[in-house]
Amino acid sequence: MEMEKVNEMKFTIGKEDLIIKTGELAKQSSGSVLVQYGETIVLVTVTTSFEKDEKLDFLPLFVDYKERTYAAGKIPGGFFKREGRPREKEILTSRLIDRSVRPLFPQQIDRKIQIIAMVLSCDQENNGDVPAIIGASIALGLSDIPFDNLIAAVRIGRIDGEFKVNPTLSEMENSDLDIIVSGSKENVIMVEGFTQEVSEEDLFKALELASSYIKVIVEKEEEFVREYGKKKIEFTENIFLNEEDKNKITEFCREDVNNAVLNGDEKEREKILEEVKDKALIEFKEILGDNSGLLGKIIKELLSVSVRKLILEEGKRLDGRKTEEIRPITCKVGILPRVHGSGLFTRGQTQALVVTTLGTSSDKQIVDGLEKEYKKRFMLHYNFLSFSTGEVKPERGPGRREIGHGILAERSLISVLPSDEKFPYTIRLVSDILESNGSSSMASVCGGSLSLMDAGIPISAPVAGVAMGLIKEGEKFRVLTDIQGLEDHLGDMDFKLAGSRKGVTALQMDIKIKGLSLEILREVIQQAKKGRLFILEQMEQVISDSRKEVSPHAPKIVILQINPEKIRDVIGAGGKTIRKITEQTNVEINIDDDGKIFISAAESSSVEQARKIIENLTADAEVGKIYKGKVMRVVPFGAFVEIFPGKEGLVHISKLDRKRVNKVEDVVNEGDAITVKVMEIDSQGRINLSRKAVLEEDSK
Repeated sequence: MEMEKVNEMKFTIGKEDLIIKTGELAKQSSGSVLVQYGETIVLVTVTTSFEKDEKLDFLPLFVDYKERTYAAGKIPGGFFKREGRPREKEILTSRLIDRSVRPLFPQQIDRKIQIIAMVLSCDQENNGDVPAIIGASIALGLSDIPFDNLIAAVRIGRIDGEFKVNPTLSEMENSDLDIIVSGSKENVIMVEGFTQEVSEEDLFKALELASSYIKVIVEKEEEFVREYGKKKIEFTENIFLNEEDKNKITEFCREDVNNAVLNGDEKEREKILEEVKDKALIEFKEILGDNSGLLGKIIKELLSVSVRKLILEEGKRLDGRKTEEIRPITCKVGILPRVHGSGLFTRGQTQALVVTTLGTSSDKQIVDGLEKEYKKRFMLHYNFLSFSTGEVKPERGPGRREIGHGILAERSLISVLPSDEKFPYTIRLVSDILESNGSSSMASVCGGSLSLMDAGIPISAPVAGVAMGLIKEGEKFRVLTDIQGLEDHLGDMDFKLAGSRKGVTALQMDIKIKGLSLEILREVIQQAKKGRLFILEQMEQVISDSRKEVSPHAPKIVILQINPEKIRDVIGAGGKTIRKITEQTNVEINIDDDGKIFISAAESSSVEQARKIIENLTADAEVGKIYKGKVMRVVPFGAFVEIFPGKEGLVHISKLDRKRVNKVEDVVNEGDAITVKVMEIDSQGRINLSRKAVLEEDSK
């Protein structure tokens, strides 16, 4: 039997070889490729449907990134012991791939396309997301699907002030920057990442470095695709109306649509457009027939032309603002009496209610994926409610968009949070979007910052976010600050940047055009900084620093650090001791392997009571220190005294009193409380006590 021919290319990026293989696996797909970096291997396939679908009027692209647990030598948890619904990491990486390749397709094609990236091997040091994006580009290039503008991606970190390309997970633990950039040889297409208040200038340096490596990878991809790629098939746009009929409808609607654009009120504009649609439906009933939905597409095209012309040629926006102007902002805190913290942020017609809940260490989220299991102490969950846009929709669980927006807002705030040692609470933020007309994720960042400060969480600085837009025709372009929904919908870019006064904390860029030059990106980043500082000023007028105390409704927590060898003393045989403490004091106790003990309860008095018990259980006797103890046993040569629970010492008969003692019972009896001083702890850990020494000190 003839062996399958495997076509391979290898070149170095960063510290590892990037290995590309095709020709052996998944040959019934339209295109497939194995991408290896380190010992992490991702199989990426792209498939197009055989049948043409003449009813499609959008880009039918489906992208899924899947992590097989066998890739890391693991068996899935849960009852069924198999992979189930996508994990958060899988959803976020699917979005990264989608956003990297979607702008490069025709927006209307007559066939469905699906990209599947599967992690087959994971060395737990090299992430599968960047190889998956590269693999998607190569698989598309190798396939018969029209896709000529190949792209690549890299991750940029910065360790000890030095930028690194595709750093390992271990290295990233010490990085103040984690950014994934995808692009073509000429332009940047997608950016996603978070930083620890990195300056705009340093951020731009990271983008420049990423672009230089992307160019190298794409050139290698092009060489590989030229050698092994298939002949491309033809995709056609579905045409539902002939050009003559389309022009008739367009001219009929043009003036009314232009008038709608000039109306600054969003609701009034929507009303006018609905009236235009109703009139056109009546006028062109015979032409449109069953394709009445096409009318919306024609009106959208007219709207796009009108809006873009208004912005590009006159520098005016739909609501009358200038390109750098931000909509009116109002901020409120402490609006919900029983929650631990709340913030309401309203910017124009976008409104986010963000609520903080404080929990104990047992409330941390356990995250189990291909990499090492870890616990999250900070979570931000984003909910997009249908009434926020005046729509009626069934409420379902969070989709990809909700999860992506929540993680972006979470990453925007995480770098300003206090350490676990300084603030030992688990923190959950919930952002409910009550109104939406542009950049609700950045409203969640601003509302989240307000809510954190209202909850008394000592953040290092307030954080704000702003969404930037772009209208570009040829070489002419305008950058827009604080875009609203229609500017996002009809524009060419949605670039969200969040940060403090010191620097950027998170960023995310999506575009609808083929790419952006670094020069345009520099202007966007600088203009975003001005917008962010303006928003911070508005927020700081309401609250500029965290409250000094947490809410009285929040749990009370203290941390004790004990010798790890004494953990067994706190737990006791079979957990008997710790159960007794929790039942007696009504507290929750969590113990880390390093000897850190978290004690939490609703009442401070309960926490204090438990703290004293544990301190006594784990305390070490100190020579020269005086203790009040209890006589546990009396023997002819002295008395054994418990100076704290489980810790006894001997008071020799000669050390019971200042005068001679003939019989121990003449001075103390079992159960008596006496004050003693530690005189010696011998090599075997035995404690010698003296009551006589205390009496002599008292007589001085």
